[in-house]
Amino acid sequence: MTLEQLIVLHAIVEHGTFRAAAEHLHKAQSAVSHMLKKLEDEIGFELVSREAYRPALTERGEVFYRHATRVLQRMQDLKSVAATLGSDQEAEVALTVTATYPLAPILSLISDMTARFQATHIKMGRDNMGGPLEKLMAGEVQIAISTLDEAPMDRVEALPLGPVRMIPVCHPDFAPARGDGMTSDAEMQTHIQVVVSDSARETTQSKGLLPGGLRWTVSDFGTKKEILLAKMGWGGMPDFLIKDELEAGSLVPLSIEGYPPAQVLHYALRRRDMVHGTVAQAIWDQLRGGSE
Repeated sequence: MTLEQLIVLHAIVEHGTFRAAAEHLHKAQSAVSHMLKKLEDEIGFELVSREAYRPALTERGEVFYRHATRVLQRMQDLKSVAATLGSDQEAEVALTVTATYPLAPILSLISDMTARFQATHIKMGRDNMGGPLEKLMAGEVQIAISTLDEAPMDRVEALPLGPVRMIPVCHPDFAPARGDGMTSDAEMQTHIQVVVSDSARETTQSKGLLPGGLRWTVSDFGTKKEILLAKMGWGGMPDFLIKDELEAGSLVPLSIEGYPPAQVLHYALRRRDMVHGTVAQAIWDQLRGGSE
C-alpha cells in the first residue's frame, strides 16, 4: 500500500469519476484505474463499485476511506511541519515568567502564538527572583519575564510590562493584625515571616526580608498563601494573587515600620547576543505592543 494509491482513491471519491480523478491528478485514466485495482488486490476486497456510471464506495470501502483520509491529513500536516522546519521558524521556544507577575496576559499571548505557529513547541516555566535571569543568561530560555535586579543591561534588552504591588499581609486573627496603628520592625521580628526561596542555582536574591526575624522558607507563593491563611505567619504577596482574599477579609494588609507596600516593576528580557527566530521575535513584538 502506497501513499499515491490513497491519493488516487481520494481523488476518485472527491471528483466522482475515474476520468475527473485522472484529470485532477494529471494522469491517464487507465493509470488511475490500475492503481486502484492494485490497491484492492493488495487489501483483498473491493473499495469502489463500478456497476453504475459513477463509481461508489462499497460498505467496506467507506470504512477504509475514512481511515485513509486521516492518513492523508496527517501526511499533509507532516509536509507543513517539514516546510516550517526548513524555514527560520523554530522547533521550540522557551520562556519563563517570574512568580510575582500574573500569568493571564502571558497565557493570552501564548494562545495567539500557538495558533499562528502550530509547528513550534512553546515551553513556559515559572521561576522565583533570580531564576528567570539565570535561565536567560544560560541560554535555557529565549525570553524571561522578570525584574531588572542584577540584570546586565549591556547584555540584555528590556521591555517594560508594568508594576505589581507587593503587600505585607496576614490572617486577621494573626497577632500583628490585631494591633492598632503601625507595628515596629522589632515587634515583627517575634513573628514568623514566610518567604519564597530564590529558584536561581548560582546566586541568591533576598528581597523584603526583615533582618533578625523568625523566618519560614517555602518554594512558591501558593504554599506561602496557604500558610498565611492558616494563621501561621505573615509575608509580602503580589496583589493579583490575594485579590479575592483581601476582598473577603481572610487576609488583611499590615502596617509595618520600614516595610511598606512596594510597586515592583517587571520587564520582558532577552539577550542581545542571541539570534532570535521567527516565533521568538513574534512573541517579543507582541510584548512590545502590550507595553506601549
